[in-house]
Order: sequence, then C-alpha cells, then structure tokens
Amino acid sequence: MSEVDFEPQHPRLFIPNFLSLDECRELEFIHKSSSTVGYRPNVFSTTLSHLIATNSSHFVIPFIPIRERLKDRLEEFFKCEYELFIEFTGLISWSKGASIGWHSDNNRPYLKQRHFSAVCYLNTYGKDFRGGIFHFQDGEPTSIVPKAGDVVMYTADDHNIHSVDEITEGERLTVALWFSRDGSHDEDKKLISLLSQHLLRKNVADSYIPLPASDNMYWFSHGQASDYQFGFNICWARLHVLGYDIYISQESGCESDVSELLVKPVHLVRGSELLDQEFVNIMHALQVVHFYCWKGSALLNKVSNIDSKVVKVTDVQREKISGLNSVLSNDDDFASKVFYNMLSEENGCIRFDWSGILAAVAAWKDFASNLSQQIHLQFPYWRMHESIYNVQLDE
Repeated sequence: MSEVDFEPQHPRLFIPNFLSLDECRELEFIHKSSSTVGYRPNVFSTTLSHLIATNSSHFVIPFIPIRERLKDRLEEFFKCEYELFIEFTGLISWSKGASIGWHSDNNRPYLKQRHFSAVCYLNTYGKDFRGGIFHFQDGEPTSIVPKAGDVVMYTADDHNIHSVDEITEGERLTVALWFSRDGSHDEDKKLISLLSQHLLRKNVADSYIPLPASDNMYWFSHGQASDYQFGFNICWARLHVLGYDIYISQESGCESDVSELLVKPVHLVRGSELLDQEFVNIMHALQVVHFYCWKGSALLNKVSNIDSKVVKVTDVQREKISGLNSVLSNDDDFASKVFYNMLSEENGCIRFDWSGILAAVAAWKDFASNLSQQIHLQFPYWRMHESIYNVQLDE
C-alpha cells in the first residue's frame, strides 16, 4: 500500500516505510532489553519515563528524530492550526494471547486529552508474528497488516474506532504516540523534570549502566498480577529463549528474593560453558545480548582469542544455576511460549558466537556512552526551552 489518506469522515493517514529498518531494529533492541510487564494481559511496554528511572535515559535519544518527524507530518496532514504536544511515547509489544476489541483511543475520562494517534510498526506480520492485524470499524482501509517501518495516523476519537486481532504466535512490536492540543499534558515537561532529578546527580561515566526497577515490574504471570507462585521474570526469560542462563558467584543464590538477584553481578552461561566476563546486573547482560542480536555479523570476529574467557561449568555452578532458574521462573515452557521467536537463526538473532558477545560488550559500551554524552550535552537546551528536540551542536 502506498501513502494514502482516506475519506474526511474517518480522518486517517497510512505511510509505508516511514521508519528505516535500522530505526526499527534499534527500537526493538531498546524494548527487548528494557521492557516491563504492560498495562494489559500479555502486553509489555517501555516508556520514556521508565528508561529515565532505570538509568537508561540515554535511550531517549533515538526516539527524538522519530517523534519530530511524526509530529511534523501529523500536524501537516491534519492541518493543525496550533502546534500539538506529544502526550505519550512508548514501545509496546503484544505476545501470544494479547488482543483488544473495538475502542477509540480517548475512550476513558482520563484519556480525553488525546486528540491524535500514531502507531509505527517495528516488525512484520507473518515473519515475526501471526495475528495482530489492525482493523478500523468504519471507512477505508478496513484493515492494516503490520509491516516494519509503516505508520498509521488517525484521530483518537470515535471517528476511528479500531481493534487488534489476537496474537497467535510471536511478538508484535510498535512504537505508539498520542498527541494533544492541551499543553498541560505535554510529555516533554514531565520527562525534563525526571531528567533533572536523574542526570544532575550523575556524571557521564556512570550514567549508562542500567539499574533494574522494582522486581514486580518484571514478573509476568497469567493474570498479570505479581503472582510469584506461577510465572517468570521477563529479563531472565528474554535471555532464556535465546539459549542463555545466568550465574551469580556471590553468596545467596536461590535463597535470595528476586529483587536482590536483579541487582547482583552475573555471568552468562550457555550449555556447559560460562563466559568469564562479569556484568553489573542482569539488565546489563540483557542489553549486551540484544545489542549482539541487533548488530549481527558486524560484531563477529572482533575478538580473536577467547579461550581464556570461556570456562566449563562445574557441578557446583550448575546446581546454583538451577537454583536461580527456579527462583526466576516457575514454568520454563510458559516463558518460551510467551517469547517464542518465529524467526530462524539465520533471519533472527545471529548465529551464537562467544567472540561476538565479547565484541558486543565493548561495542555496547561505546554505543551507550556516546548516547549518554549526547543527552548530557543537549539537556541544558531542553530544560531552557521546556522541550525535547534534536539540538544541533557545533562540533
């Protein structure tokens, strides 16, 4: 489908290939290494405020040009007389079983400030997931089949009532934005306030290591409640479905509660091998692994000698790993079903290689520290103008 707008009584705009595939992959990396349990059953979310709260505020930077382009295009298409305000920005993924019936995006009293919506698809129906087709109740198009890079914009009122089919396989990933005419709901002002609290008490050197939030934000169970009798920790699960376990050398192991385990240094384990590389916490390890998945073959063969870095797992270590797994998951099969990856190894996360993981450790650090420097340089301008935008800094 080419770019097209539809009849006036159902104002909406579809734009194919609005985002590049690399923009989609970068946001996928951020989401899969930072997300929490979401607002609906079988849904996971990554909000900008959550990134700031977990010491990952530098991940806000990749969103900025996308937000600006979406806002400009939406204001142009809907012929907005006055500038709009971004009310919410978030990465949202839907796993098996997630769906939503007919609704408008302002269908609650606390959502009446939402006037326009934009949904950007970051992966593709049939390749990355099945189900999850978007339907409008009236007007054309009646349905939108998600494809990475495509965007649909529409009014958030009852002129654009819509639904999403149940996900039957895989994980459907989008970045969603809502826009308001009401400046009191400007997301930027709230984010700048949060950034003021977090950035001003940190220096650039220590401002990119992720810090896990409360453990209940990462605990997924059938009923979406923090039911530790059944479910799993999603940080552990996203590593587990890629073939990794974690090992914690510090004493406490399986006797610890989950919140304590999340902040302890960890090692990555795969099969009978342990990587002798300590990560600050499980989220640090998760970000490095998904960075490796994102960057792919560019990271392979960057480290020539890894023999001294890979050791065989001992029986004592294996017992401790099993104990950790029993605390972080009560049902491994459930975790695999929720985060099932439809892609083959050739098309999805690249072929496993410890040298690639080691290369990703250094490359992730360069990537994160570069973004951290950018946000520290741009933040004074954002605070001055009460707006988050791409600041053109002199070299």
